[in-house]
Amino acid sequence: MPPVFPMLTVLSMFYYMCLRRRARTATRGEMNSRRAIESNTRALPINVEIVQYAKEVLDFSSHYGSENSMSYTMWNLAGIPNVYPSSGDFTQTAVFRTYGTWWDHCPSARLPFRRTPPTFCSQDYVELAFEEPVYPTAVHILETYHPGAVVRILACSANPYSQNPPAEVRWEILWSEAPTKVNGPQARQFTPCIKQINFPTNLIRLEVNSSLLDYYTELDAVVLHGVKERPVLSLKTSMIDMNDIDEDEDEEKYDCGMDTLNKQFSIVTLREWPTNGYFDKLPYELIQLILSHLTVPDLCRLAQTCKLLYQHCCDPLQYIHLSLQPYWARINDTSLEYLQSRCTLIQWLNLSWTGNRGAISVSGFSRFLKVCGSELVRLELSCGHFLNETCLEVITEMCPNLQELNLSSCDKIPPQAFNHIAKVGSLKRLILYRTKVEQTALLSILNFCSELQHLSLGSCVMIEDYDLIASMMGAKCKKLRSLDLWRCKNITESGIAELASGCQLLEELDLGWCPTLQSSTGCFTNLARKLPNLQKLFLTANRSVCDTDIEELAANCTRLRQLDILGTRMVSPASLRKLLESCKDLSLLDVSFCSQIDNRVVLELNANFPNVFIKKSFTQ
Repeated sequence: MPPVFPMLTVLSMFYYMCLRRRARTATRGEMNSRRAIESNTRALPINVEIVQYAKEVLDFSSHYGSENSMSYTMWNLAGIPNVYPSSGDFTQTAVFRTYGTWWDHCPSARLPFRRTPPTFCSQDYVELAFEEPVYPTAVHILETYHPGAVVRILACSANPYSQNPPAEVRWEILWSEAPTKVNGPQARQFTPCIKQINFPTNLIRLEVNSSLLDYYTELDAVVLHGVKERPVLSLKTSMIDMNDIDEDEDEEKYDCGMDTLNKQFSIVTLREWPTNGYFDKLPYELIQLILSHLTVPDLCRLAQTCKLLYQHCCDPLQYIHLSLQPYWARINDTSLEYLQSRCTLIQWLNLSWTGNRGAISVSGFSRFLKVCGSELVRLELSCGHFLNETCLEVITEMCPNLQELNLSSCDKIPPQAFNHIAKVGSLKRLILYRTKVEQTALLSILNFCSELQHLSLGSCVMIEDYDLIASMMGAKCKKLRSLDLWRCKNITESGIAELASGCQLLEELDLGWCPTLQSSTGCFTNLARKLPNLQKLFLTANRSVCDTDIEELAANCTRLRQLDILGTRMVSPASLRKLLESCKDLSLLDVSFCSQIDNRVVLELNANFPNVFIKKSFTQ
């Protein structure tokens, strides 16, 4: 016969469990307090701290400098400080390629991936090797100009100097924080409070976000403090506490009790509820929309809750756009295998920064694309050092609809492998920044990929004749809207003339640090007259840019938004005023190291044209 008062019995059981748990917690707290007092009275073992500067720069995503010099390159982070504690713009420091949000507001800007977790904001990285593996106690970053870009510091379990590669590579975050605005560009030593890790490391990774900076951040050196032996308080604190075991057992009993209680409640009052709550009553499309706001790890966790949500979380429609870059440290062949069945309809895929140090194999990448590549339109593979010729061949065979391919800083791909890209005639965007693409392969790509709209060839040092490349662009790539020729060493007025005549839809052109271009040949005047749609023009470090060039831009390129003429000696304040009056949409004007533009002129221009960010760099 059932009890007359089932609810009273249930409440009695719940009250008894609460009292028992409270008594147990109090006893355990007293024991923990005694252990803490006893451990504090013991002397810690002596462990000498080791202080070391970075021995070598192993990897990085971008830098301002050239591949064939030391000025403004990441390699300056190795060794002792060159500049610190001085402040200012110095060539002996490490500088990343971008800063601010200017690159997000130009024709070549790419749409962001959805589902990027808010905790991931890194834009660039650099990896540093140190001589001795240590348990880190502090990391000092010497920032000499516009500090505040570092957002994450990580440590790796792999020793880059070991002859035996580890079976497993682990990355641990020592410190992480959202980007912050630092008042003033002065030098500082940045020493965040880092967490302790349980393995020694001599490989440190810095990740940066420069979006809040007014100019390029400059780093001088990184100092790693650490000890050789893992810090331990005392022997007793590492022993198993019997009270902790009892607590786990009691937790299981408590959970069972709560389960029983919930079942009784559901029997008494909630018998008519459906198995999956109200989710069974929602339209399929509405549940899909709700789940589309979850990150990938959250989707995977939610899939374990019930059959209905498992079905929704595994629906390929949830993986049309997939960015795995935020999880680069955890992505491997197994991850791709796990996601393979869910990504059969994927159109955008971001594998940037993933797969290094053997995490992704050529075979694992190939298997994934053979199943999931048919619908791919956009493929991001920046800094994917596992890529080789086989990978590029698989991409071109398995991704017939590909329109965007990013191979930025994939500097391990052999030169001959780039020939395969010519097979993808549907390409509209191709990023080859800091790759080893050769002239023959590039000519083939330009010849067969006539739909190209955005092309990045910045710091591609193996191209011998940029005039020939520019001529081919002018003849074949009539739809080109943005072109990055940053630090190409041999383009002349002849190539510029061919380019301007054939690619008249150009809205963005980066000719920064191209020393063979001379204003006296009329190349910049020709650009201004032939390319009226220009919105962004970088003529960085071209000493020959003069008033005539600026006046031609003012007369013909009224849609100009960004102009960089850093380093010119021949531009006067008068021509800049004409430019600012004519180009109403201008938002960025870099006149750093322009000898005729002093701080007084900049202040005057800022007062008269408050909507324009006018940058004047300095050196102390």
